[in-house]
This record gives sequence, C-alpha cells and structure tokens, in this order.
Amino acid sequence: MAEQKLRGSFSNFPVNPEDAEMINFDVVVKIGSMALIRKEDNDIDYNIFSRLAASLKPGYILVSSGAAEIGRIDYMKRNGGRELKGNLAAIKTAYSAQGQPILMEMYRQFVNPKYSVRQVLVEHSHFNDARKVNHIRNLLFSAANQNAIPIVNYNDAVSDTENMKLELRDLKRKTDHVVECVDNDETAAVIARLVNARILVLLTSVEGIYADPKDPSTLIEEVTGGTYEEVEQKIDAMMENCSGASRQGANGAKAKLQFAKGPLRNGTTVIIAHARHKLSDIIKGNVKRTLLHVE
Repeated sequence: MAEQKLRGSFSNFPVNPEDAEMINFDVVVKIGSMALIRKEDNDIDYNIFSRLAASLKPGYILVSSGAAEIGRIDYMKRNGGRELKGNLAAIKTAYSAQGQPILMEMYRQFVNPKYSVRQVLVEHSHFNDARKVNHIRNLLFSAANQNAIPIVNYNDAVSDTENMKLELRDLKRKTDHVVECVDNDETAAVIARLVNARILVLLTSVEGIYADPKDPSTLIEEVTGGTYEEVEQKIDAMMENCSGASRQGANGAKAKLQFAKGPLRNGTTVIIAHARHKLSDIIKGNVKRTLLHVE
C-alpha cells in the first residue's frame, strides 16, 4: 500500500467510483464463523482471534462473521448448556445481539493498542443506494486516515428477515445488479470493490479450494490467466465440483468463488486460506492457499 495516499484531509478522499485515481487499500480480510470457534469443545478459538487481530493495521478492513455463533456459545455457557428453541430467525437475532459485543471485545483485546477499532454494521440497503454507498466508502476511507481499523459485519441483530426478502424482491424488479449481503463473503467482495483493494483474503476452516472436496491433497493452489475472462472460465469449471459448507445456511466454497469474480474483474487478487495461518504468511505465499489472480 502506498501509505502517502492515505494522508491528508478527509475531504480530499474520492467518493465516486468514476474518479480517475482511487485510494488503494492494502487488504480486505473476511473470516467465517466456523473459523473463529473450536468445534471439538464448542468454544471461542482465542488463538485465531489473537493471531488475526494482531496483524491488522490502518489500510486493512476486516469483515467478520461470528456474532450469532459466539452469541450461541455464550448463551449456552450462562444457561446450563441449553440452546434457545423456537423461531429460527428470532433465535438468530437473539444470538447475534448477544455475540456482537463479545466479537468486538475480542478484536479490541488483540489489535495493536496504538490503533483504534471501529465497528461498521451493514445491511443490504447500504449497498443498493448510491448515497449510502458513498457514505460507507467515506467511513472506510476516513478510518484509514484516522489510524483506525474498520471491522464490518452484517447487522443480524436488527435485520428483519421478511422485510429484507420483500425489499430485495422489489429491488430485483428494478435492476439486475442487487447486492444482498446475506453472506459475508459477498459483503467482503463488495467492500473490496468499493475501496479498490489490492488483495481480498477469505479466511476459512480449510486450506483453500479442492478439486475433490473430500480430498485435501487436491488443493488448487493457483488460478491465473492473462485476462479476466480466462480466469472466470477456470472458476466456473471449479464451481462445478464445489459442494458443502462449514455450517447450516452457508454456501461454502462455491459462494466464495462466485463472489470472488467481482473483485477479480476490478483488479483485486483473491486468496482463500485457512484462518490458522498468519495473515502475512498467507499473503506472501508461505503457506498452502488458493490464489486467484488476473496477470
């Protein structure tokens, strides 16, 4: 990242995508819910939090899932191991509201104390309205300029599922380009394009994309091509073999590949890797990963 581009007054930051020179963010990182917990004992993985948070700095944006899952774990700890029962949407709302402050507390604990941490809760409506899009872009650029790290998450705690479905259906009648953001892989991809990120890292609980989803030895380490169209063709072929996800309601590897297309078209390099690795090692290629790039 050319750090001098992030200096100067906030009013000088470009806010329109057609501006000739965009400020380049170094990295947008997304981490999934299942990468933040230890499945074997149903608890928060503090090592993952500390390793990831310690690597963040201004010019990085983190898109973090995990509020609902961490809220569920916290609820069970305080209620004799019992889980909530009933309406799934209402349960998700309750868990998200309980988990969100814990999620932010964890990141604040491990982020370098000389940096500020700013929570950015978003919904689909923020990315389907030009004025709101500019507001989010301004917020992210100002954070980089003010020694702060934005941590973004979908606002499940106040999002009404039925209203969201109606609003999205309405939008799809008006345009073919609708941002849903019900999956944080999509949210991260949209933000990477919004800030013209150099790299988008999608952290998960596997090493990357496998040619055979059941065989880790078939890891696809690199997908490149001289044009975006060439890379897209390879991605489409990979998606035919993708199946499964780390949790109910997630779309797994197939979603990651689909959402990677937008940033790739925009010139962003996309990396899919295991969350247990250091972010610097992932970016440098010192560990196993799947790299998607237009040469």
